Amino acid sequence: MKNFSISKFIFWIGILFLYMPMVILIIYSFNESRLVTVWAGWSTKWYGELLKDQQMMDALKRSMQLAFMSATSAAIFGMLASWVLVRIGRFKMKTVFSGMITAPLVMPDVIIGLSLLLLFVSLSQSIGWPPERGMLTIWIAHTTFGMAYATVVISSRLREMDNSIEEAAQDLGATPLKVFFLITLPLILPAIASAWLLAFTLSLDDVVIASFVTGPGATTLPIEVLSSVRRGVSPKINALASLLILAVSLITFVVWYMTREKPKKAAV
Repeated sequence: MKNFSISKFIFWIGILFLYMPMVILIIYSFNESRLVTVWAGWSTKWYGELLKDQQMMDALKRSMQLAFMSATSAAIFGMLASWVLVRIGRFKMKTVFSGMITAPLVMPDVIIGLSLLLLFVSLSQSIGWPPERGMLTIWIAHTTFGMAYATVVISSRLREMDNSIEEAAQDLGATPLKVFFLITLPLILPAIASAWLLAFTLSLDDVVIASFVTGPGATTLPIEVLSSVRRGVSPKINALASLLILAVSLITFVVWYMTREKPKKAAV
């Protein structure tokens, strides 16, 4: 009982350490004062000021689009890479392939961003594509490192699966494609959703890589926020962060609700 109480105490300390700053940020987003560290009463005016900031709203819309596209492509490519690593078995250069897939996990963002910048510049000079750096190059860059995280999440789920279920379906006459869509895909769907959320968050949060591969008219939200913070922290940033926390929380709840395991009814 004593150990249980200590574990519970440590758990709540960890929860407070992680989420108390977010709670304080949300509270100060309703601050009347222009100074973010001075409380002057409750007000929602900074949310209105945020909605009037067209430059910030454009950056938010741009980042949401990029995060959605890169998370979707990273989840698809991560699923394919996981299938090759787990189900194909041993093949030539498998170790090299696995290392190349997971390299962005341990590689500094500065190196990834610089290498992608040099790649895009070389391709543009040699074949004329991409014509300029912008949304397309950021999407490719975010898909590149998001795919590594998606592969780790999905491949771990594939390794835990019981292959006898798929083998039984094939013995009953199901084609491999039908087995994948009717059995394998529903079983790994929670892992795919988790990988998508992780890639979405990483793309939405990225500053370093995007700063290397972005161009005129393609400024993402983190870069825009960083530029505004250098001129002084505005309460609009607190309002923006509060809205992002709400949006991510709602998306996470919806994904959890859709992929949760429903309790089985006991047989009468």
